Amino acid sequence: MVHPLDRYGWNDSVATSFASYPDTPARIVRVDKGQCDAATSGGVVRARTADRQLCTGDWVTVADRGDAPTVIDLLPRTTAIRRSSSPRSEAQMLAANVDTVLVTTALDGDVDLARIERLLALAWESGAQPVIALTKADAAQHVLDRIARVQTIAPGVSVLAVSATTGDGIDILIAVLSGTVALIGPSGAGKSTLANTLLGKELLATNAVRSVDGKGRHTTVHRELLPLPFGGALIDTPGLRGVGLWDAAHGIEKVFADVDTLAHQCRFDDCHHVAEPGCAVLAAVESGTLEQRRLDSYRKLLRENDWVAARSDARLRSERTRVVKSKSRELRRMYKSR
Repeated sequence: MVHPLDRYGWNDSVATSFASYPDTPARIVRVDKGQCDAATSGGVVRARTADRQLCTGDWVTVADRGDAPTVIDLLPRTTAIRRSSSPRSEAQMLAANVDTVLVTTALDGDVDLARIERLLALAWESGAQPVIALTKADAAQHVLDRIARVQTIAPGVSVLAVSATTGDGIDILIAVLSGTVALIGPSGAGKSTLANTLLGKELLATNAVRSVDGKGRHTTVHRELLPLPFGGALIDTPGLRGVGLWDAAHGIEKVFADVDTLAHQCRFDDCHHVAEPGCAVLAAVESGTLEQRRLDSYRKLLRENDWVAARSDARLRSERTRVVKSKSRELRRMYKSR
């Protein structure tokens, strides 16, 4: 028997997760301040929520409290796409319980390999499977060369050139997508146009890229989950101009598997690949088997990730110190009042 929430990603694993929760199962479709749209077996309802960390894709329980539906419980997330929300040392949730992260970039302009590497690190760290869609293939030149170039920096990832205008490559893209799909990429990558093509309807607004600087405008302003006609669901996200990594060591390792393999061949276990003798990474750069650009990108993401981790640790230490001091003051007041 088909479950009413099948269109929103319900499966046997999700059903098992709800076994111990008495209230109505639901999935977050969209989040606003203090409220959200939640898909339930009876349809999408407007619900109140006090959880500021709630995000699109979350599985929750909903119950009537007073005069309106209210989110009661947030179920543990199986995957989560998080980025650093600089300058604060806090993680910003982009989407939850995602199976596939569809990384998009446009072929009709400069293909920024470093940005793709950054988005892939974000995707791998989430626990989902990345797929790269090179959009606007109908308006680009040297498509095969560009695909090959991107493939060299994306080990273990399907790289597909597609055109939402002509439909080229869309069938192949649909075949590699599974479960809940999160669509991420910069403004101007044609995400909303691609999303409408996958959805089979013009559900999302689209804008043209500015002719002055070739940059896109944020057509999508909310993260929203929508059912896909071929099964699964799609989470469209606003264009990401800046993507700060958050605790993404595993994701970086996956993206730069070639550099990591070379690093294990270095003479010293703690080699930083700067000027150490017997460095296999530097030897690969000198021989031309590893691009200097890729090594520079690897170093940059590692430095950034280490910096964010240090900031996070400092913030947690500060918070723990604040709590301890607060408890100490309370104890002193209690003893004085005796």
